[in-house]
Amino acid sequence: MNMDFGLYQQQSMKLVMTNELRQAITILQYSALDLNNYLHEQQLENPLIELKDNHKHEEITRNKEESAAPVYDSRVRHDQDDEYSAIDHVSDQEEGLQDYLLNQISYLKLDSRLRRIITYLALSVDENGYLKHTAEELAGELDEPIELTEEAVSVLQGFEPAGIGAFSLKECLLIQLRQLETRDLLAETIVEKHLDTLAKKQFKKIAKEEEVSVQEVQYIADFIQTLNPKPGAHFFNEPAKYVVPDVTVNKINGEYIVYLNDDYMPVMTVNKQYEALINKEEAEVNEYLKRKYEQFQWIKRSIEQRQETLLKVSEAIVRYQKAFFEHGPSHLRPLTLKTIAEEVNVHESTVSRATTRKYIQTPKGLFELKYFFTSMVGKDTGESSSSERVKIYLKRLVDEENKQKPLSDQKLANLLKEQHGITVSRRTVAKYREEMHIQSSSQRKRYT
Repeated sequence: MNMDFGLYQQQSMKLVMTNELRQAITILQYSALDLNNYLHEQQLENPLIELKDNHKHEEITRNKEESAAPVYDSRVRHDQDDEYSAIDHVSDQEEGLQDYLLNQISYLKLDSRLRRIITYLALSVDENGYLKHTAEELAGELDEPIELTEEAVSVLQGFEPAGIGAFSLKECLLIQLRQLETRDLLAETIVEKHLDTLAKKQFKKIAKEEEVSVQEVQYIADFIQTLNPKPGAHFFNEPAKYVVPDVTVNKINGEYIVYLNDDYMPVMTVNKQYEALINKEEAEVNEYLKRKYEQFQWIKRSIEQRQETLLKVSEAIVRYQKAFFEHGPSHLRPLTLKTIAEEVNVHESTVSRATTRKYIQTPKGLFELKYFFTSMVGKDTGESSSSERVKIYLKRLVDEENKQKPLSDQKLANLLKEQHGITVSRRTVAKYREEMHIQSSSQRKRYT
């Protein structure tokens, strides 16, 4: 074995992930709003970056602010001698669940001990209005007798909204049924004894055990559907999340024109005062300014590359899915990342990043770009069908079926082939049905 030391020259190829490349990949993945936030963060770190909002963005923001009107609360006292302004009368539009319950407690004549327990219970309900601990556990937390705690629970369960303060779904539904002006004892019995069976829609089994007709059980099931399983949920509405389209497509003179939506994109420019100091300051400061200027250039090039890639990918998608824009979702064609990548001459991962969390505004509505990538399903008389197209036909068949004799998955598969020329297996039908939250044929069956 030769163990001699020496110097040798060797060539090799390596793909090095530079900071600039990482930055370009990251920026490509950002949605319009994410990119806006990213640029403002960079502005705080880099004194050479200046951002100016688009006039369109300023106008949109101003219009939203001007259209917002304050809500005045007539319950607020204001004496003539007091100094006050309009802002003193502005109140929140939505009242929290716990505030709503505490307000009801304030109207009750209770001794201080019971009031303390009920107040604790009101503050203990979760976002759906349930008590998550048993009466025994709550009594232990409060160091109060179980009897007094159960009395407090009973008072709380008499509050609005109906069903509040329950320990389980069954109890929540029973509370609502027992508060009806006209009690329905059969409904209460079915909820009490057969709730799981009812959820499985095994109406015949319930009818046999309770010695009533299947039609009566069906009526009860329909009525129970009108009850509220989460009485506190509407007090916890999440704030609306706005989606800003990154791309817009419009039909102009018979052609679909794609353009980027820059309304929410700030205009990035270099700070001229700092730029003028480059090469004029001491070495350490000058090095810092040059580094920040290079960073500014990297970000600018990355954004330009993002915009160019996003536009090319969007145009390719619109061309390929032209039938969708003409006739709607049922004409969506099977499409893969590879197909678009080859047309645009980029890697599949680039197409994936360019379409992730990006939205396109179309004459048919607002869609995520990922929506247009659908798998190929079966074979039809013409071209292959997309999974989205199959789901549309499947839902149509279920909507139009005889509910007293609902279609099985196999029958649905047969009808897809007979009526639409699409060959899919029973398992595929079951998979799509579950994805669309459509129940099985036995659960869809109605007796009235």
